[in-house]
Amino acid sequence: MDPLDRLEATIRARRGVDPAGSYTASLFAKGRPKIAQKLGEEAVETVIAAMAQPDKLVSEAADLVFHLIVLLADAGLGLDDVRAELARRDGVSGHDEKAARPAS
Repeated sequence: MDPLDRLEATIRARRGVDPAGSYTASLFAKGRPKIAQKLGEEAVETVIAAMAQPDKLVSEAADLVFHLIVLLADAGLGLDDVRAELARRDGVSGHDEKAARPAS
């Protein structure tokens, strides 16, 4: 099994587990706002590593991906949803894809 798929399965298995014994379960217990906050923090740490601490970039990127998968799981989504969206965009110019999005 692909490591990301295995990680996703592990994250999903942590839903409903005692938060005292699992960091992932504690994130689920705190709710989506806290999960999103942690994702934002990890994104900032990844950017900082990219700019000033390149030796930490892979580690920070792994933390970022982990928290993204937790957020997706909390929303009832997963990596297959992201894969499907990337497949939909395949071969489409980034400028064209962005222009075709509904205004927010």
